[in-house]
Amino acid sequence: MSAPSVPSAPSGRVVALLVTHDGTRWLPGVLDGIAEQGAALSGVVAVDTGSTDGSRDLLPGGYDLVEATSSASYPDAVRLGLERVAALAPDTEWVWLLHDDSRPAPGALAALLAAAARRPDVDVLGPKLREWPSLRRLLELGVTLSGTGRRETGLERGEYDQGQHDEEREVLAVNSAGMLVRRRVLEELGGFDPRLPMFGNDLDLGWRAAAAGHATLVVPDAVVFHAEAAHRGLRRTALTGRHTHYQERRAALYTLLVNSSAAALPWRVLRLTLGTLVRMVGFLLVRSVGEALDDLAALVAVVLRPGQVRAGRRERRDRAAAGGPDRERVKRLLPPPWLPYRHGLDFVGDVVSAVTQQASDVAERRRVAAAELDPSSQAATRLRAERERDEDDDLADSGAIARFFTNPVALTMTLVVAVMVVAARTALGQVSGGALAPAPDGAGAWWSLHLASWHELGFGTDVPAPPYVLPLALLGTVLGPTGAVSLLLVGSAPFALWGAWRFLRVAGRLVSPRGAPRWILVGGATAYAVAPVAAGAWGHGRLGLVVAGALLPWLAHAALGFAEPEPDRRRRAGWRVGLLLALTTAFAPTTWLVAAVLVLVVLGAGLLLARGLVSARDVWLPPLTAILVPLVLLGPWWVPALSTGSGAALLLDAGRPPSDGVGALDLLAGRLGDLGAPTWAGLALVVLAVLALLPRATRIPVTLCWLVVLVSATVGAVLGTVDLTLTATDTPAGLGGPMLAAQAGLVVAVVLGAQGATRAGLAGPLRAAGMVAAAAAVVVPLTGIAWWLTGDDDLTSADASVVPAYMVQRSTTGPEHGVLVVDGSVATGLTYTVRRGDGVTVGEDEVLAPSDVDPADAATVRDFLSRPTGDVVDRLGGLGIEYVLLTAPVDGTVAAALDATSGLVQAGSDAGTRAWEVDRPLDPDAVAGDDSGSRVVLRAVLLAVQGIGVVLVLVLAAPTLRARRRP
Repeated sequence: MSAPSVPSAPSGRVVALLVTHDGTRWLPGVLDGIAEQGAALSGVVAVDTGSTDGSRDLLPGGYDLVEATSSASYPDAVRLGLERVAALAPDTEWVWLLHDDSRPAPGALAALLAAAARRPDVDVLGPKLREWPSLRRLLELGVTLSGTGRRETGLERGEYDQGQHDEEREVLAVNSAGMLVRRRVLEELGGFDPRLPMFGNDLDLGWRAAAAGHATLVVPDAVVFHAEAAHRGLRRTALTGRHTHYQERRAALYTLLVNSSAAALPWRVLRLTLGTLVRMVGFLLVRSVGEALDDLAALVAVVLRPGQVRAGRRERRDRAAAGGPDRERVKRLLPPPWLPYRHGLDFVGDVVSAVTQQASDVAERRRVAAAELDPSSQAATRLRAERERDEDDDLADSGAIARFFTNPVALTMTLVVAVMVVAARTALGQVSGGALAPAPDGAGAWWSLHLASWHELGFGTDVPAPPYVLPLALLGTVLGPTGAVSLLLVGSAPFALWGAWRFLRVAGRLVSPRGAPRWILVGGATAYAVAPVAAGAWGHGRLGLVVAGALLPWLAHAALGFAEPEPDRRRRAGWRVGLLLALTTAFAPTTWLVAAVLVLVVLGAGLLLARGLVSARDVWLPPLTAILVPLVLLGPWWVPALSTGSGAALLLDAGRPPSDGVGALDLLAGRLGDLGAPTWAGLALVVLAVLALLPRATRIPVTLCWLVVLVSATVGAVLGTVDLTLTATDTPAGLGGPMLAAQAGLVVAVVLGAQGATRAGLAGPLRAAGMVAAAAAVVVPLTGIAWWLTGDDDLTSADASVVPAYMVQRSTTGPEHGVLVVDGSVATGLTYTVRRGDGVTVGEDEVLAPSDVDPADAATVRDFLSRPTGDVVDRLGGLGIEYVLLTAPVDGTVAAALDATSGLVQAGSDAGTRAWEVDRPLDPDAVAGDDSGSRVVLRAVLLAVQGIGVVLVLVLAAPTLRARRRP
């Protein structure tokens, strides 16, 4: 290495200021780069901050060396270097800052000086930074800072230099590696901020320079190669620490707060606080837990130390020009306010894309492996042809209008979705009826129902809210309760269609690299999507079963990850399946029983038939993890249900009880009530699934589908023998979960069997049977859609309440203004309900149904209806009952007795009904629960565990995705 021909002491126009610290890995190249600058450089001042690797010994003798301790920060080193320059060469006009890991290209300094000569108004210039050692990737051409603290370069990650950014332009700041700055300006600005010891000081200096009226120019003709040793963690010091991301984020937050105007400061703090929480969620989604914690720690370090921010702002105010900071120049150089949101949308798109491609990777790797194993080129040629066909025919990729209208699959699926939306038009707007209660007025009702350990419903109850209330509350917060319920009822079938299509396509490719024909996929996906409708769940208002039906194909899609060859992918599949199973179980509780039994059966069979394969921990643990995850995430539901003696809630289908009785034949036919499609349509699917066992090519996977069907039917048969005793009625256990699982297994069996028949080239009677099966496969989904379009349902937008409007308004003013609604007659039996607030809304039926009424409260109502007296009326007022309503037809005996009872005043009512007002003091704490005690503590603990569990499972279930950081 030759030493640069520079004077022994700096003098002249330009002096390079080189800061070194343990840089022997890069320093020889940097010194060569300095020597290549020639006569453009007048001298070099090197500041070494306590190097212990021999960096000082590499410095040429012609350099003026300043030694500092290892605790000296970069601003300290620059300050020491400037003092040496001022002492030895006071006529120096320019200072060229270099790091010991930044190698300037030949002519870099000359290009910077040429630009300075063309633009005498410019005081700070910076080169084009390219990655070292790759030499071609761009790092920076000027830099700015977004309102969320993101370092913006305007470059794509890993972008190569092809001359696409080679125009000189004014920027907010340039990197200190290669920065050419007038010495006078650097001294007037006070140098770099000592509170930014390592990172972010270039942005802060550029911001202060712009505010002081100085222009900063990026000169692409000047090139410097930068290794970014500190940023990439290649070199750790006491100043960088182990948490580089923390230091960078803290510097960005500090820079924003100290340089913002006083009026914008509160908004900055609020935005950075909320933005940090959002960024943490993003980092957790890609399993960058360390960076998420670094973000939080950086926010705390800046916000909880306001003295540093105040001191920095005071120094900037003292150095400000007489006219104040040039905020217009700064504003012009800052990125647009919408840029962080665009980055957020890009990130969400990356996550969604990675999630949706997880299971498809299994089939794709299988297809590639099959092509590689084939010694001929035919397999590879077929693979390329199929990929081209996928690009042309895939519904998800047919974005161009011309391709869309020439793609029969896309047109058919679009038509099916349109018909589904038309058929579901009844559910638009406020809807109730059948098993579906009206939606509450606001999402806050759902949040209160989920969070509270005591509910002021009926006479008060500690039965926990059903688990689906939490996702409804989240969705209702965005769309409103009415919009949330409508979206779920209208959008569940199209969402199920999409999920079934994706699952069946991947399942077909697992069986054969060519996959199933697309007309078979369309028929199978449609048949499954209308299964909840054909079962009668949609028409009867069984919201939970409708949503669970939409989630089930996505759950099965995630379960394909158990076949991944890599253990890490299988583990993540376990968490992903567990998360989806928890969500499905929240809407259809018995689904968990089916999944648990199925996992145990499959693992047990595997231990018997292939013990060496299944006994590995990374094989059996992911399915068991998937089964255990719902127990943690749904703990706030099942733990209190068991502890309060309301375990019957664990076996109820969502909605108003009672559930419809379902026999074995109805279970296989997929019918849950009188509003279901004809039995023959469901049995036709069973026949087709039996015929699917004939093709030898797909017999094994079809048999596995039948295993799912048989397990589901067995669980359903066992549950069918269980009768649940509730407060007001008896009901069989909910069989929605087993029914949906059985229908899913039958549909997949038919699709795989049809795929096998088309590939096997059947002849004779089997070919005829295949043609009949194909025709039936078209008829079954068409029958379901036709039934949906023409069939009856219990859903209505009309107010079905018989309670007069004035009573409804009164009941919303407080829980003590309850209405006792009495139905029936003495001859047939009297039943009653207590209305409070908005009445029973979605999510509250499952709380009231298993609630045990206090014997004393039940005796009060019984005495009131059988032998009403003034004393009984007093007790009724103590229960928070203000009105009594007899519905039509009114029992004359009961009405006459109430007319003669003291303490009751006749009240207005609709035709055919009778009403009375309780003229007694009402107890405002009649249904209030105890806010202290073990119940409240248990609820708080379970909710905390649930919240932490959801975050952890989301992190562990997220696909592999590299977090986007600045280039």
